[in-house]
Amino acid sequence: MISPSNDTFSVWAPRARAVGLVLDSPGAEPVPMRRAKDGWWTSGVPREVGRDYGFVLTGDDDEAGPPRPDPRSPRQPDGVHGLSRVHRVDASRWTDSAWTGRRLAGSVLYEMHVGTFSPGGTLTSAIEHLDELVELGVDMVEVMPLNAFNGEYGWGYDGVAWFAVHEPYGGPDAFQEFVDACHGRGLGVCLDVVYNHLGPSGNYLPEFGPYLSAADGPWGSGLNLDGPESGEVRRYIIDNALRWFDEFHVDALRLDAVHALHDGSAVHLLEELAVEVESLSTHLGRPLSLVAESDQNDPRLVTAREGGGYGLDGQWDDDVHHAVHAAVSGERQGYYADFGSLASLRQVLTGAFLHAGTWSSFRGRVHGRPVDVGRVPGSRFVAYTLTHDQVGNRAAGDRPSMTLSPAQQLAKAAIVLCSPFTPMLFQGEEWGARTPFCFFTSHPEPELAEAVRRGRTREFAEMGWDPATVADPQDPETFRRSKLDRSEQSRDEHAEILRTYRALIALRRAEPELSDPWLGSIHVETGTESPDDRWLVVHRGSLALVVNLGTEPCRVPLAGEAVVASGAVADADSVFCQAFGFAVVRRR
Repeated sequence: MISPSNDTFSVWAPRARAVGLVLDSPGAEPVPMRRAKDGWWTSGVPREVGRDYGFVLTGDDDEAGPPRPDPRSPRQPDGVHGLSRVHRVDASRWTDSAWTGRRLAGSVLYEMHVGTFSPGGTLTSAIEHLDELVELGVDMVEVMPLNAFNGEYGWGYDGVAWFAVHEPYGGPDAFQEFVDACHGRGLGVCLDVVYNHLGPSGNYLPEFGPYLSAADGPWGSGLNLDGPESGEVRRYIIDNALRWFDEFHVDALRLDAVHALHDGSAVHLLEELAVEVESLSTHLGRPLSLVAESDQNDPRLVTAREGGGYGLDGQWDDDVHHAVHAAVSGERQGYYADFGSLASLRQVLTGAFLHAGTWSSFRGRVHGRPVDVGRVPGSRFVAYTLTHDQVGNRAAGDRPSMTLSPAQQLAKAAIVLCSPFTPMLFQGEEWGARTPFCFFTSHPEPELAEAVRRGRTREFAEMGWDPATVADPQDPETFRRSKLDRSEQSRDEHAEILRTYRALIALRRAEPELSDPWLGSIHVETGTESPDDRWLVVHRGSLALVVNLGTEPCRVPLAGEAVVASGAVADADSVFCQAFGFAVVRRR
């Protein structure tokens, strides 16, 4: 394999009989390129910043196709179907030379969607609200995917130009400005990236080479990670990851749905990626983190390589979400069926997974693998009360705050923020936002738009939802309604929720015992499942989190002094909690 040149135009197209370089406009006469080794084509034409370009491929039929954007395009100013534009990150614009990085362990994460986080819906307008996150106590901002996709707005998981920043968000210069602004406030940046599939519109990679596998995944064709000529496909993914760390100074990557990365190689792509990121981290002199999303409950993802794992730094933990949400909300449909009891809550708080080589009724099979709590710290599991998935993949995109009381919301927050896991908030959660977060798309192609609309309705109907409640993803109003209403923060009920979130995060930072990442050091006591005795005590050294999960007030036998309380009072020999009240108690 050879590396693509940054000085002259080059492209990997091993199946092409000829490749032409188109410059400045789609109708320009192609400049013939030279075949090099390993399927690469090169030219002696300099890559001048700001110049538009594309590639014309000639196949076995000797017919030249239309100009296509560069698979490694750094910018798509006219959308994913247009020509690429040469762009380089301007090193002189960085002001973060003193930035030493942010580790995942010990951090509080905050997930945001750029298009709905601020009224302007851009990276630049998002900067205006970063000080609010600092005041909240956030350490790292996790940004939903920014790779270029077709349409103006969407979730970003159907991107096709992985190296480019979505232009409606501001493009690459705006992302550089955003990262620099975050670092200037002491905030790390985690970028959500998608390597398990490509979107349905603007995916021209198969015309260039064998990027895709023959097997279809749940969202379309997967990537060719272990078939013929897969070496360059793996390199394509790894180079993309390194670009965000090196050129854009991000601190972490969240790897979407890694269970859909089908790789039979002796060294899995994730392990190979972890090795290269660790090497880059050493070179740059700052920590770089990889966080996986997986539904397999497999701790090998975050087990060190010397222990037989892949060596990633963290993974999302849906079992914690399910256990906490079901226990508080009472929902039991779908994948919540096995959750909701105090026993399931105790299991996830001490073992990270409920399904750990145990029966999953939702899947109809044994699922997961136990976590070795003596070797794998709890900080490698990212825990949350909601995410874009857990809200947006409900029929109406309704948040828990639209049905749960403030006390219920804060009980959930206390369990997560006082846990040994790495906690993450989803935008607006901190004040109990009442705006929905729906699944929304803006596909320009009518056929694709209708297919997404029908598919979404059919999917929810199969899960028992009323089709009339399903938000139309293509309706611009669905996107507009999903934007945060920041005026809510100053209203009484929301202001109290925000105050308590700030207090809990400040307490986590102030008390070392709450930052202890080892699950083996936790002891959990519970009451019964009756409404007047449904309580939970999580012992963290000399501190204890007391939560009433019942619908009636209860008294928990624990002597201590309340540190932070919400509907709870500590006295000489017990803690009295209102329904869904909590207290953090220093035991006497």
